[in-house]
Amino acid sequence: MAILVFFVAHYYLSLFTQTFYLHRYAAHKMFTMNKFWEKFFFLFTYICQGSSFLSPRAYALLHRMHHAYSDTELDPHSPHFSSNAFSMMWKTKVIYGEVVENRYEEAKRFEGDTPEWKTLEAFGGTAYSRIGWGALYVLFYVQFATAWWQFLLLPIHFLMGPIHGAIVNWGGHKYGYQNFDNHDKSKNTLPFDFLAFGELFQNNHHKLPMRVNFGVKKWELDPTYAFIWMLDKVGVVKVKRKWQESVPMAA
Repeated sequence: MAILVFFVAHYYLSLFTQTFYLHRYAAHKMFTMNKFWEKFFFLFTYICQGSSFLSPRAYALLHRMHHAYSDTELDPHSPHFSSNAFSMMWKTKVIYGEVVENRYEEAKRFEGDTPEWKTLEAFGGTAYSRIGWGALYVLFYVQFATAWWQFLLLPIHFLMGPIHGAIVNWGGHKYGYQNFDNHDKSKNTLPFDFLAFGELFQNNHHKLPMRVNFGVKKWELDPTYAFIWMLDKVGVVKVKRKWQESVPMAA
């Protein structure tokens, strides 16, 4: 039972920080927050992602490239230029590494307005941090696992962030339905996105990249939007474009 709770908690906390902080805040700045909360959620993202921590700056630049070049050869993670999800993940890893080291020229035009905590960002990408978090996961399993097969979940813990990215970018650009003709291959994969907390409404998001609610139809439910709505109500964040904004007629 402890292993199941730990796995589900790690999966969804890591997923939440990726969509809330890295995607909607760092990449798009759909809402604002003061410096205290920016640092709080930066640290929270580091803790929740652990061994697979992703630099908010590098994530933002890759994601901005993804929107600018969606499903073309310049898209850093389009599934339509990779033979399988693993090769797409590896391609993204290579580009991500070059962006972190400021060696990827195409990304430089997308610089600016990303959260900064250079010390934590640099440490989070070191082998010391990644191996340290991985060791903690292993120790937890040694203490609480009740069957040998449970240890097979450990690689998912180690690569949680990239796995979430692969689910969204592979599934969200190959499988599902389209509300809008965006001149790319973006899809809405699930009507209630319990698997990626709203990230699988890719077609809606590519049409309305600054809309905080990724769902457009009444039956398209975006769980992360509900949390952002609550944080806006209590003053932790301030949404730039309120959820009542008009939506273009879907196809």
